Amino acid sequence: MNRAAFKQPKARSRSRGEGSGHSRPGVQVIARATGILRALEGRDDGLSLGQIATLVHLPRSTVQRIVAALDDENFVIAASPTARVRLGPALLHIARSTRFEMAEFARPYIEELSRRTGETVDLALLDGPKAVFVDQVQGTHRLRAVSAVGVSFPLHCTANGKALLAALAPDALARLKPQIRLGSGPSRGSWKQLEAELAEVRQTGIAYDREEHSPGISAVGVAVIGPQGELVAVSIPAPSMRFAAHEAELVAALRHCCSTLQNLCSDRKNSTARPSA
Repeated sequence: MNRAAFKQPKARSRSRGEGSGHSRPGVQVIARATGILRALEGRDDGLSLGQIATLVHLPRSTVQRIVAALDDENFVIAASPTARVRLGPALLHIARSTRFEMAEFARPYIEELSRRTGETVDLALLDGPKAVFVDQVQGTHRLRAVSAVGVSFPLHCTANGKALLAALAPDALARLKPQIRLGSGPSRGSWKQLEAELAEVRQTGIAYDREEHSPGISAVGVAVIGPQGELVAVSIPAPSMRFAAHEAELVAALRHCCSTLQNLCSDRKNSTARPSA
């Protein structure tokens, strides 16, 4: 399904989304600042400006200017007297304001799905022309597909993305089409190809990614409509050899999980809509 790293005991995150060709200066600065913040994820001891520049592939002078601006807003702070910087406390205030009710609601069920299958389970939210991970439970296998909350992926070549596309109403899909850039090669290269697959997904309720987005990784996904009408997808990515050997079990477990979730979401929606006595 998704661009993933095989996790031997320590994993690298999957690549963050597809390049969008930031051409406007303001957008480019925001993208660069975001890249710097992401480079500092998990770096409790901080990084030097030179290390950041290497990781984000920018000149040190550019990194210095952006870091100075981030420091003014406390998005980064000094990690040591030797010019290393780390993520700052201002991010905590923003993070506390970020809440996805559907992720909280679904958490026990995707935890159980991961426990039952031993595989990583992702929860993705439809956000325009991309799927954004809002929760993940990592699998127990030493070799597993991993990512991170907040990572975005294309819709046309991922299991969660295709499940989301297939669940859209025809008019909503038509409005979204111009924003989606179809790939070539193993990913779907034309809307005719993709529409045929989406029609099958609508019939079966199951979407697949067989190494379309990342070599060596396959996945299965199912869409769920939340109590507020939000569209999400639950997916199970796994190394392709293990996925092929256990595909039937993974599909059955995912179906059961998502059926339970959908019923609960529908019950919650109905109880909310029902007027109180």
